Amino acid sequence: MKKMFAFAFVITMAASLFAADGATTYKAKCLACHGADGAKIIPALGVKPLNTPAVKAMGAAGVTNIITKGQGKMPAFGGKMSGDEISATAGYVLSLK
Repeated sequence: MKKMFAFAFVITMAASLFAADGATTYKAKCLACHGADGAKIIPALGVKPLNTPAVKAMGAAGVTNIITKGQGKMPAFGGKMSGDEISATAGYVLSLK
């Protein structure tokens, strides 16, 4: 019984160490186009600020959908990021002020 508990504890801790970090993923994949605070605007690419009430109104599902499927000139990241990374990044985007 103790071995099972110890094994479960180790697996849980390992999973948390490798869990997606929205800020880190944002910096690696989104920063160049959207800026550190999400306020960057690139008219030629159709990049609009992320730190707006309109983006916040989309909620997690809306932002997750855009990250996954892409929008306009923004590429889809569904095949390039895990579901956990996408969810964490969407949460981070919604936290931008």
